[in-house]
Amino acid sequence: MATESESKPQPTPDMSARSLLESLTTAYANMGMSTGRYLLLAITPGFGLFIAAVVLVVVLNLSLLLALPVVLLGLLAMVVAVIYPKLAQDRKRKQVRQRFHLFLTHITILSMTNINHVEIFRTLAEEDEYDALAEEMGYLVALVDTWNQSLDDACRLRAKQTTSPLLTDFLERLAYTVGGGQQISEFLMDEQDTIIQQFVTRYESDLAKLDVMKELYMSMMLSVAFILVFAIVLPILIGTSPTLLIGGTIAMFAIVQAGFVYAIHVVSPYDPIWYIEETAGVGPLSRIPRALAIGIGTSLVLAVLVLLVLLGILPIAADRIPLPILAAIPVTPLLLPGWRMRQEEERVKDRDAEFPSFIRALGTVEGVKQTSTGNVLESLRRKDFGALTANVDALYKRLNMRIDNVRSWRLFAAETGSYLIQKFGDMYVVGRQMGGDPKVLGNVISKNQNEVLKVREKRQQATTTLIGVLYGITASSVFAFFIGLEIVEIMMDITAEMNMDEMNSAAGSFMHTEQYNLVAIEYLLILTILINAMLSSIMIRITDRGHMISSLVHFVFMTWLGALVAVSTQYIVNFVM
Repeated sequence: MATESESKPQPTPDMSARSLLESLTTAYANMGMSTGRYLLLAITPGFGLFIAAVVLVVVLNLSLLLALPVVLLGLLAMVVAVIYPKLAQDRKRKQVRQRFHLFLTHITILSMTNINHVEIFRTLAEEDEYDALAEEMGYLVALVDTWNQSLDDACRLRAKQTTSPLLTDFLERLAYTVGGGQQISEFLMDEQDTIIQQFVTRYESDLAKLDVMKELYMSMMLSVAFILVFAIVLPILIGTSPTLLIGGTIAMFAIVQAGFVYAIHVVSPYDPIWYIEETAGVGPLSRIPRALAIGIGTSLVLAVLVLLVLLGILPIAADRIPLPILAAIPVTPLLLPGWRMRQEEERVKDRDAEFPSFIRALGTVEGVKQTSTGNVLESLRRKDFGALTANVDALYKRLNMRIDNVRSWRLFAAETGSYLIQKFGDMYVVGRQMGGDPKVLGNVISKNQNEVLKVREKRQQATTTLIGVLYGITASSVFAFFIGLEIVEIMMDITAEMNMDEMNSAAGSFMHTEQYNLVAIEYLLILTILINAMLSSIMIRITDRGHMISSLVHFVFMTWLGALVAVSTQYIVNFVM
């Protein structure tokens, strides 16, 4: 019996090309600009740049080394102009997918209030943070207000025009529900479990892609490290300039690593930790600028001192301190702001963990007592909500002073520093102001945030694994770099002895060591350590969506790891030889 996989037709190159052409055609149809106008404004200039690049190469008779990048740059401009509508469509689809769970929670909260259906979508259309989703809600409102479409007809029309399969399916089911007379709130409550499960599945799928990227990154970086070692040793045999060859290889090393940083940014789930500043308030970030100023200032002072030592101006022998250690010393003070930010970030995560229980208790008690949030917080602020207790007490004091509810909650979110508390807190207070049931609101928000916190734990595990891989690659790569450098130094010593004793020896003329500048090469390798530490630390922060300042911790540690491995390698080789 033939299996299902055997009976299913396998995709062919023709089918893949046809599918790509169809998706590109759809993107052109939905880009909001006529194809002729886009051809005139984008594709024609891109094609012109490509032609100009080819003409420039022919007229100037450039060598292959220079001609290839120029032609490729022109070709890149033309290709980007052609496929940009598809890229923009994919970006919108990704924005819908990444923010859909927050959007669903928000629309569910609004549907439980006393406002009409169109106002729900008008409110969501004003949320700029939802990006493509807010744009789609704006189209729905325009269809209802301007073209006098019914809400279900507007949903059906937009479902056919949107490029996101997730949003298309949601709008079609919403149109059927509205047309059938069912309450939107009932439909959305029924959708909660399904959509949240889809969110968890997509989140875990993105984390699986991160694992694939991690394996690919490890393979690529070790390969590039091997090429760099080869570039260090090869000029001995062929007589080319080692500095130029090593510099080009280091540039390739940086480009490959920067490409992986961008790839991980694209693949990594969108789930920021930090509060998006909209309201002035004393938050965790307000305690960082002083530490950042001290760290940067001290680093600059140490960098100047190290430079004076290397120039021989200060009475300290530069050769007594290994060059990699001298390079690592100036970056060390950056550990202070990085560590402070890391501590604040851990506190934000602790507050996130406590918020579901707080909002559920608040909604339940407020629903039972049928009183204001401020009166309920008078008793709740005495409860132990862990890292959130002080923030709850501050929220009660603001509400008790009759400060505007929305502003009080936003100041509360700013003090916690949490993105999730900002979003869900705003949803709760708006839902209450519009007459929503506090118990239902609290339960919906609590349940959804708990699901987010669960997948965040898996993300943290993936980040920890990536950290181990990056530190391992750093140590092994630096070891290989300086092994190559030490081999060259040994060969130079052997050649020097041979030239002294056997000046006319064939072996002596076989090794081309005269063009080597070991000090310049060592500086280049130290630059590689710094570039690797910087890009690797950024990669870690992109993976867990933390604050970039906290990446300074890994930057300092990786720099020192590379410096210590370099010094240890030099010492071990010299001791053995």
